[in-house]
Amino acid sequence: MNADDFGLSPGVTDGILEAHAAGVVSSVSVLVNAPGWAHAVAALPGAASTLGAGLHLNLTAGEPVSSGGSLVHPRSGRFYGLAGLMARALAGRIDAGHVAEECAAQLARLRAAGVRVTHIDSHRHVHALPGVWAPVVATARTHGVPFVRVPVEHGTGRGLVKRWTIAAAWRVAARGVPAPRHADRFYGIGLQDDARFLDRLLALIDRLALLPGVTELMVHPGRPDRVLAGWDGYVAPRAAELAALTSSAARERLRRGDVRLTHFGAV
Repeated sequence: MNADDFGLSPGVTDGILEAHAAGVVSSVSVLVNAPGWAHAVAALPGAASTLGAGLHLNLTAGEPVSSGGSLVHPRSGRFYGLAGLMARALAGRIDAGHVAEECAAQLARLRAAGVRVTHIDSHRHVHALPGVWAPVVATARTHGVPFVRVPVEHGTGRGLVKRWTIAAAWRVAARGVPAPRHADRFYGIGLQDDARFLDRLLALIDRLALLPGVTELMVHPGRPDRVLAGWDGYVAPRAAELAALTSSAARERLRRGDVRLTHFGAV
């Protein structure tokens, strides 16, 4: 159960830690160049013994850790945003060396905080884009990060267009670039902003209990705050996810014994 966006804002980090304390979230992906980074750094050591932590590579919001190069607007020095990055990636205007440099810089910042990095994924799944996937995989291999998320989600439910788009982009990007270690299956996009989040989460866990192997289940719990509202559009649903994940129904379902929570550092 991996919570994305650790470090996005203090409220998001605190909400994720609450879900971890409830025995539900077992892994986090950390943003090192977001407004809540300092708060996240202070909070991580207390949960490090039981919480896996990876890099949530951010190439779309705010400023880079490295020079940025082709990833940033030359006048502002800030990332082009999701739409801008996608357009530039699909047009072949992203320099793979700049992606590798930024990924390595963000990874180094996370490790400098004393974190054992178990995996790499990305904010808005942009590491699945052509021109981004290959240098991210190469950086993971060079720096000894064993797992990289493959954000291909099968099944029905919400977010069908988004899921199809990400999967199609990844299949193009991954041609000739085999994926490193990753979970046997990935879910979570189809649960986002769903009014029946808890019911669908419980039903998904029931299905996964019948399947062998490792599943990465991505979630986005958090406590909305002003910092979050100024940085990201996914606000109110984070509180709903937090309430669902910390509910007695979710905790009791995970204690049933037919699934085992883990993280990429323990697989």
